[in-house]
Amino acid sequence: MTEQPIGKITHYFPKISVAAATLTGELKVGDRVRVKGHTTDFTETIESLEIEHQKVDRAGPGDKVAFEVSEKARPGDQVFR
Repeated sequence: MTEQPIGKITHYFPKISVAAATLTGELKVGDRVRVKGHTTDFTETIESLEIEHQKVDRAGPGDKVAFEVSEKARPGDQVFR
């Protein structure tokens, strides 16, 4: 199965290790995603997903979401599923 781009990182909040992204595809809790950029490349399982501080189980194209990450994500990094 090939990776498909599902969004782009817009912000990273280092104190809470949370990345914010704007989605172009669907994302749900439990999905494995890969965050990739010039100096970024790691895989993450989505443990929780939020839209405007409300927990959601899934999100789709156009949604601005936030999720916890184990490594630093940078604005402009691509998110793949």
